[in-house]
Amino acid sequence: MSISTAKILEIGDWLLEEALSDQSIEATLEALVLRLRKVGLPVDRCRLSWPTLHPLFEAETVLWNAEDGISSMRFDHQDRDSDDWRQSPVKWMLDHDTTFLRAPLERHHGPQRFPLFEQLRGEGYRDLIALRTPMFSDVSLLRRPEQDFGLYVTWATKAPGGFHDTVVDTLRSLQRYMALLCKLMIYPRLISNVAETYLGPTIAREVLGGRIRLGSGSHVRALVWYSDLRDSTRLAEELEEERYLTLLNDYFDCTGRAVVEAGGEILAFIGDAVMAIFPMAASSDAAAEGVVARRAVAAARAAIDCGDAVNLRRSLNGDPGIEFGIGMCVGEVRLGNIGIPQRLSFSVVGPSANEVERIERMTKELGVPVLATQEVIAHAAGDWTRLGSYPLRGMREPVALYGLTGMERAATAA
Repeated sequence: MSISTAKILEIGDWLLEEALSDQSIEATLEALVLRLRKVGLPVDRCRLSWPTLHPLFEAETVLWNAEDGISSMRFDHQDRDSDDWRQSPVKWMLDHDTTFLRAPLERHHGPQRFPLFEQLRGEGYRDLIALRTPMFSDVSLLRRPEQDFGLYVTWATKAPGGFHDTVVDTLRSLQRYMALLCKLMIYPRLISNVAETYLGPTIAREVLGGRIRLGSGSHVRALVWYSDLRDSTRLAEELEEERYLTLLNDYFDCTGRAVVEAGGEILAFIGDAVMAIFPMAASSDAAAEGVVARRAVAAARAAIDCGDAVNLRRSLNGDPGIEFGIGMCVGEVRLGNIGIPQRLSFSVVGPSANEVERIERMTKELGVPVLATQEVIAHAAGDWTRLGSYPLRGMREPVALYGLTGMERAATAA
């Protein structure tokens, strides 16, 4: 079989151009396969996999096949303990320190013991090659402490007789181009994953968008949420470290998870407090703001309900319960860099950020778990009891506060 060297070099140059573009890796893989098929390579399936930096996911995969086109998926961290991983070709390649594997699927010999190969043989595939290219050196900050398989690529065909050796050589020669392409495309994903994990989506966009100078930032109209754990000092002193950390995580799981699942963004964990926002449209659309406010109120109810369920479990285990208050208000907050030029923190500042913290403190004094201001009530009416107007430190006028009804359990654990 003859393959034009000029055509392959042309594809290599095209891959380099794609590496500098803003195309997604999914779109690029699909375009690559179509180019290879056009020059005579009988490719019917291609899969790219790489490790990622994400709190939930271990690796990402993009798959193309002739029947279904392009798809992508992620693998959880615990998948590294699964039988699928232990019996996978890439695990075998890592263990045997090899970067190339060929499986003539239509012949029952060679490394055919992998369940994947049996599956592909049943689907009509005749031949497969697997290529692995490490992408980060031992000194790289992105080098993983565990086995790092780098870029893992498999190519499969249904052509009778499988891949011609010339095709195999061609695909192997393209692997370096693909590794460079994927490395450049994966870097932004890794950086974005880490930034969103530690900063949240809104602040991550600000930082990655170039707002990294002292004082730079932007204004956001939002419903601001603040929750704080009751009696944390005493609990920290009385509980051993592991039990206290478990208690903290139970509390954060109730409050933080409720915020995120309702569409909010956690801006910071401040000790044992959660500062979050539910961004609103800049146009002050009343209907849209109402939707946001109702989501936030639903999140408050979910957090309190979660706390009740957690406390039941904790009491059965002989552990102290968690009590917390939630404050909410609506206003403009400034997201900006504070600190010194050499060490910045992108934080939320402004009157609303101060107000919501002081509103939450009143939940203990008034004996209600959730308090909100008139602006919240205007967008999410119903199920509220007006408790009166109260002076808040730093506020010029007393602030009218409303308690969420149906949650009159004591919030004053001292």
